[in-house]
Amino acid sequence: MQLVNIIIADDHQIVRDGVRSLLEDEPGFTVVGEAEDGEDVLEILKNRHADIIVMDINMPRMDGITCTRHVTKDYPATRVLALTMLMEDQHVKAMIQAGASGYIMKNSGRDELVNAIRRIMEGKHYFSDEATSAIMMDLVKPGPKEKQESDEQVPLTEREIEILRHIAQELTNEEIGKKLFISRRTVDAHRRNLLEKTGSRNTAGLIKFAVKHGII
Repeated sequence: MQLVNIIIADDHQIVRDGVRSLLEDEPGFTVVGEAEDGEDVLEILKNRHADIIVMDINMPRMDGITCTRHVTKDYPATRVLALTMLMEDQHVKAMIQAGASGYIMKNSGRDELVNAIRRIMEGKHYFSDEATSAIMMDLVKPGPKEKQESDEQVPLTEREIEILRHIAQELTNEEIGKKLFISRRTVDAHRRNLLEKTGSRNTAGLIKFAVKHGII
């Protein structure tokens, strides 16, 4: 059984109580801290390890987007799952760009919340239907700068294209390695090369690139 240490970050006590109650019923899940805002999250992380932070966006002092940037930079082993009422595309994009591994709505049920955490802990990403729709709307309505970037030819090798397609299928590096009969370290190297060549910051950026260039 995979053990998962979780921090819940939300400025409403009733929300934190509800999320804690849902998560602590799941075998292997342990809530190791609660935070009212991003500053509290960073204080907790100084003394306690967390595998994942269930993060609201609108919070006082330090919001969830700013906090996610700090977590991604200073605690790379800790993942962030946005849990919010905000479904506007700018919030979804901002959280993804900050490094969040998932984005779901507060009206989600327990099963979706648990499934999102499980998938993220497997090295995958999880986005609710609302978040996915916001991302796709951004893809089909690019701004002038994005149009120019999408027209640029980025030379990828056949192996890199193959790995990019597997990444878009939400396979982990280990799963990709097994499919292609290469080591996980080799997949890691290809993933880093893909991030550098495409100018992407994370997996969501790679998928966006693949969609724009007709790779998937």
